[in-house]
Amino acid sequence: MPSVISTDVLIVGAGVAGLWLNARLRRLGYSTVLVERASLGGEQTLKSQGIIHGGAKYALHGALTGASEAIADMPRRWREALDGNGELDLTGVRLLSEAHYLWSPGTLAGNLTSFFASKAVRGRVDQVKGDQLPPALQDRAFKGKVYRLAELVIDVPSLLARLAELAGDSLLAGEQVEPLRDGEALVGLRVDGREIRAQRVILSAGAGNAELLHTLGLSQPAMQRRPLHMVMAKGPSLKPLYAHCLGGGPKPRITVTSHPAANGQWVWYLGGDLAEAEGVAREPEAQIAAAKKEVSNLLPWVDLSQVNWATVRIDRAEPAQSGLVRPDNAFLAEDHRLLVGWPTKLALAPDFSDRVLKALERDGIQPGNVPALPTLPRPPLAQPVWEQLLP
Repeated sequence: MPSVISTDVLIVGAGVAGLWLNARLRRLGYSTVLVERASLGGEQTLKSQGIIHGGAKYALHGALTGASEAIADMPRRWREALDGNGELDLTGVRLLSEAHYLWSPGTLAGNLTSFFASKAVRGRVDQVKGDQLPPALQDRAFKGKVYRLAELVIDVPSLLARLAELAGDSLLAGEQVEPLRDGEALVGLRVDGREIRAQRVILSAGAGNAELLHTLGLSQPAMQRRPLHMVMAKGPSLKPLYAHCLGGGPKPRITVTSHPAANGQWVWYLGGDLAEAEGVAREPEAQIAAAKKEVSNLLPWVDLSQVNWATVRIDRAEPAQSGLVRPDNAFLAEDHRLLVGWPTKLALAPDFSDRVLKALERDGIQPGNVPALPTLPRPPLAQPVWEQLLP
């Protein structure tokens, strides 16, 4: 084992942000090392619903916001990558749905029609009926209205597998991370005793960024956590559904995505307002009871008698904002050679990489002539959360 490894860019944190950035840098000719202490994508990334938002969700109060405008181009960029002609080649990643949907119970159908006729989202949605409806809504008892959003839903486990392929030999399993300094200047990191020197060090470890900053003796940028209490349901009666259900407020009443389980059944992954404030306060049994009641009220024709249920808590880690509001964009802060950031959403991983690349270009950081990496211990791929928690 060499005493010192040299690389152009050293990244810590192999969620979607670190993996996407790593793949993009390597495609541009940079030498990289990507450090992960647990499993690839095992925290926020694998617990996401896989929706590549285009902004309609953030305009539910009738006007486009900074968030909806910032994220509007993400579906196009992801689609190009999935087709093999984007900034990354993500061919082979499973596309679960070509579109995400928004549906209303019958009581809100009139409001929904008025909303989508408004200037806020005109051109971003189309109403669907009959056999164009998502399979789970193709029932005579369904009385609401459904709109197709210009978004998509990806299979996150297959995304992680592809990004791991694109990482090549750059992945490093490492638990202990310490600063490597030349005088007062940070020149790299010491990872489990390995000295890794780099032109730039990037922290993209989600909730782990706070601990890493503390290790480096820094308190900024500050981080916030916004918790969720998600619900999973698996059973033979569940058919694919990828949709937000419109409630009376600015957030979806419930957001459903469907994921293939190893036994061939579908897992419904339930978020939205169900998973937020009141849901966070509930114990798992109470949260499952609330989810059952919501599904029964909204989709009474779905047989839940053989469905298994579980919950999972998620801490969405983001740059601190006044009033704990959700950041509009990906975020990047800089401190000499150190860059620290959060994508804030799965869909914004390309935006995060844009910000890093702009910083490298501004500072004249180019691919260097560095030695080939030695064989490094590789972190494992994370297992889907529903395979861990549901029988």
